[in-house]
Amino acid sequence: MKLIVTLCIVASLGVPGTAMAADPFYLGSWTVTTAVVAPWADPHRKPDGSEQARLMGKALAIKVKEISGPRPLACAKPQYKVTDYGPDMIFQGAFDEMRRAGKKADPKALAASLGFVGGKIKTLETGCEIEFHFVDDATAEIGLNDYVYTLKKQ
Repeated sequence: MKLIVTLCIVASLGVPGTAMAADPFYLGSWTVTTAVVAPWADPHRKPDGSEQARLMGKALAIKVKEISGPRPLACAKPQYKVTDYGPDMIFQGAFDEMRRAGKKADPKALAASLGFVGGKIKTLETGCEIEFHFVDDATAEIGLNDYVYTLKKQ
């Protein structure tokens, strides 16, 4: 009798390896919630705010085969890769470029000023124009035209 009960329990759990894997953390709906002038922006020139006004409050959906949303955040055929970047590599290496240009720029301190903690920053490479740098699984930041935009998962 115990053997039959055990077999029934095992059968109800399914065959090992057939359970569906959880979706990657980055899939889902995201909303642009804030924007700040990027640390790399020229302090003597105010960045154009028209794109910022157009993107604020807008939603995008990161799906398995596309990113839908406003331009330039949309991507028809993303090639996702999650990588750990150092603070010097986020925002396409902008912090490191500042340092190499002789500006007093500490990539780790600049990253911390934007909410990043530690030496490794989870980054979603998309194969398109935009990379998503994650403060946590529900908060991402992107750099675009002298602004850093924060996106929150919905």
